[in-house]
Amino acid sequence: MTEVNTPPRAGTSTRAGTPPRIGRWTRLVTSRPRLSLLVALVLTTLAVLAGSGVADRLGAGGWEDPAAESTYATKALEREFPGSQPNLLLLVDAGDASVDAPAVAARAKALAERLAGERGVTGVGSYWQSGTPALRAEDGHEALIAARITGDEKTAGETLERIAPHYRGAHGAVEVTVGGPVAVRHEMQTIIQEDLTRAELIALPVTLVLLVMVFGSAVAALLPLGIGIVAILGTNAILRGLTELTDVSVFAINLTTALGLGLAVDYALFIVRRFREELSTGAEPLTAIGTTLRTAGRTVLFSALTVAVSLAAMLVFPQYFLRSFAYAGIAVVLLAAAAALILLPAALTLLGHRVNSLDLRRVFRRGRRPKPAEEEGRAWARSASLVMRRAPFFALGTTAVLVLLGLPFLGVRFGTADDRQLPSTSESHVVQQHIRDGFPGSPGGGLEVLAEGRATEAQYGAYKERIAGLPEVLRVDGPLVKGDSAYFTVLPKGEAVDGPAQRLVGDLREVRAPFDTKVTGTAAVLVDSKDAIGESLPLAAVFITIVTLLLVFLLTGSVLIPIQAVVLNALSLTAMFGAVVWIFQDGHLSGLLGFTSPGSIETTLPVLMFCVGVRPVHGLRRVPALAHQGGVRPHRRPRPGRPPRPEAHRRADHGGGGHPGRGHGRDRYVPGHQHQDARPGHRPGGPDGRDDRPQPPGPRGHAPHRPRHLVGPGPPAPLPRAFRPERVRPGTGRSTGGTGPGQGRSPGLKRRSVPHRSVPHGPGRHGPHGTG
Repeated sequence: MTEVNTPPRAGTSTRAGTPPRIGRWTRLVTSRPRLSLLVALVLTTLAVLAGSGVADRLGAGGWEDPAAESTYATKALEREFPGSQPNLLLLVDAGDASVDAPAVAARAKALAERLAGERGVTGVGSYWQSGTPALRAEDGHEALIAARITGDEKTAGETLERIAPHYRGAHGAVEVTVGGPVAVRHEMQTIIQEDLTRAELIALPVTLVLLVMVFGSAVAALLPLGIGIVAILGTNAILRGLTELTDVSVFAINLTTALGLGLAVDYALFIVRRFREELSTGAEPLTAIGTTLRTAGRTVLFSALTVAVSLAAMLVFPQYFLRSFAYAGIAVVLLAAAAALILLPAALTLLGHRVNSLDLRRVFRRGRRPKPAEEEGRAWARSASLVMRRAPFFALGTTAVLVLLGLPFLGVRFGTADDRQLPSTSESHVVQQHIRDGFPGSPGGGLEVLAEGRATEAQYGAYKERIAGLPEVLRVDGPLVKGDSAYFTVLPKGEAVDGPAQRLVGDLREVRAPFDTKVTGTAAVLVDSKDAIGESLPLAAVFITIVTLLLVFLLTGSVLIPIQAVVLNALSLTAMFGAVVWIFQDGHLSGLLGFTSPGSIETTLPVLMFCVGVRPVHGLRRVPALAHQGGVRPHRRPRPGRPPRPEAHRRADHGGGGHPGRGHGRDRYVPGHQHQDARPGHRPGGPDGRDDRPQPPGPRGHAPHRPRHLVGPGPPAPLPRAFRPERVRPGTGRSTGGTGPGQGRSPGLKRRSVPHRSVPHGPGRHGPHGTG
C-alpha cells in the first residue's frame, strides 16, 4: 500500500481542494532552490581550494599509544642512541662466494660507509664492521647492513625513496636488496594507495551504471554522485583544517572517499526513489518533496546521526590512526546527510517530473512491453511473504548461521601488519623472508631496554645476567652507556612479534633493577597498543549501544525495535569478525586472494569494523513510511473521564480526521486508488481477514465491487460524483444546496456532510454500521 492510499493523519484538512500540509523544513529548502544550489557550488569550489594540499600534510603513522612506555622509550633511544633501533636493512648476497671473501667484504664496507654519509641516516652498522653473528646468514652467503632512517614515518618514507635506488641492484661482486621495517611500511602504504585509487576509479563508473539500472533515468542517477562529490570535497577541506591542530592519518582520505560515496548513494537513492514514487501517484512536486522529507528524510537524518555517533566512539582511543577515522567519518557523514536533505530537495524542486528524463532502459526494452511496477516487485513480495509465513524457522536458521560464522573469532590472535601481507614478489617481503629462514634470532626485530639513572658497571652486568636467564631470550647485547643512560638489545628466540616475544615483554618489565627500565621494540609497541585498545573498547561499545538505542527509539517510538536492531547488528558483526579470522588469520582462500597469512590480524582492524559497521537504522528505513501509511501507530490512551473507543472508531478518526460517522473519508479519494476502509460497499473483515457478511449494494444500486474480499488494497473503484457541502447563504437563512448521492436541502444546518456508507465506523450514533 502506497502513501496515496493512506488515510489522512489526524488534524489534517480533509476538505476537497485543500492542498496537503507542507512542513516548514520543506518550504525552507524549496523556497529558493537556485540560490541554494548556487551557494553550494561556491562553497564546494572553496572546499576544493582549501583541501587541495591535504594529502601532503597527513601522517603515515599513528599506530602506537603516545602515553605508552614503549613510545617514551623509543623517543628517548632515538634522541640518545640513534643507532639503537635499525629500521633499514640492506641484504648483501655474495652469490656462491662467502661473505668473508676479501672482494665481498671490501665492497660491503664501501656500501656501509656510503650509507653513513646519507642525509637522514644514522647508526649504520654491518657484519663486516662489528662481526655480530646475528647479522650473518647461517649458510655464510648473505649478511646485513643495518641503519636507522630518522624522522616520522612520512619523512622516513621520503628518505627511503631518495636513497634506495642508489643501493638496490648489483654492486660488483654482491647483489643488494632493500628491506627492513621502514621499507615494509612504505611499500605497504604505496600498494594500499594504488589499490584504493584503482578501486575508486572503477567504483565511480560502476556505481553510475548501477544507478542508471536502478533508476532508469540518467538524470536521477547523477544526483547521488553529485551528493557524494560535495561530501568528499567538503571533508577534504575539513581535514586540511584539522592538520593545523592535530595529527591526521593519510588513511583518512581513503575512508572519506569510500564512505562518502557509499552514504551519498544510499541517502540519495532513498530520497530520489521515494520522490519518484510520490510523483507516480499523481502528487505535485512540492507535495512529493514534503512527503519524502517526512518519511525518507527523517530516516536519512537518524541514519546519519547513528553512523556519526558510531564513528565518534573512535575518539576515545589514544592512537591518532583511529582518531583520524573519526575525524573523517563524522565530517563526511554529516555533509552527505546535509547535502541529501538540503541540496537534493532543491534540485528535485527544479527538476520536478524531469527527474525521470533520459530513460536509458528504453534501449533494452525496444519491442517489449514494460512490466508494471506491481509485476516487477512480485518476486520480492513472494520472498517476503515466504519469510513472514515461516518467521520462526528463518529467524532461528539465520541466527544459527551467523553464530556459526562468528565462531572462528574465538581463536583470534592480534599482531601488527608485516611483510607477509605484501605480495610474495615484493622486495621488502623477500628480504624479511630470507632473514626469517636463514638468520639466527630476529635481526632488526629485537627488544630494546632503556636504563635511566646512575649505575655502576657491576650493576649493569648483574641486570644483564638476570634478563639473559629468561626462557625466551636468545642473546643479550650491551650495555651501551651514555651519561646516566644505557640500553640493552634483547633478541628473542622466535619471531619478533609472536606470542613468546609478547610474553617476553612482560617478563622484561618485571625484572628488578637498581635503575628505571623501559622496554620498547616491535613486540612492546604491539603489547602497549593492545592494552590501550582493550581499556578503551568497553567504553566505546557502551557509548555506541546507549546512543543507538536512544536514536532508534526516537525514530520508531518502540522499545523492542531498538533492542532488536542492536542484537541484529551484534550478530552481523560477529559473523564479520569470524570471517576475517577464518580467511586472513587462518589463511583460508590465501591462494585465491594472493596473500601469505601472518597468523594474526592487525590490532586496530576489529575496532574499525565495529565502529564503521554499526548501521542499525539501515534495517529500519521503511518504519517512517509505515508510520505515514498508518501501519505503525503508537497506542493512544483514552482521555481522563472518557471510556476507550472501539478500534473501528480509532480507524475512522485516523482515516477521516473527523468525528466517526460524519463521512469525511469521501474527501480523501484519489483517482485510480482506493483506501482499504474507503471503498464503496466495504466492511472490515473478521479475524481471518475476510468479510462473510452480505454486502450492501454499491452506488446507484449496482452489485458490490468486491464480495468476500480480503481486507487490503483493492482494484481501482469508480469515483462518486463531485461532492459539495451544503451551506447557508449569509443573511438569508436559505440553503444553497449540495451535490452528491443522497444530498438534500436542510435550511437549519450551516454545513452537512453526506453520511458515507463506505466508511465503517462501528457502533455509534449513526447506527451499528456507522450509516445514517
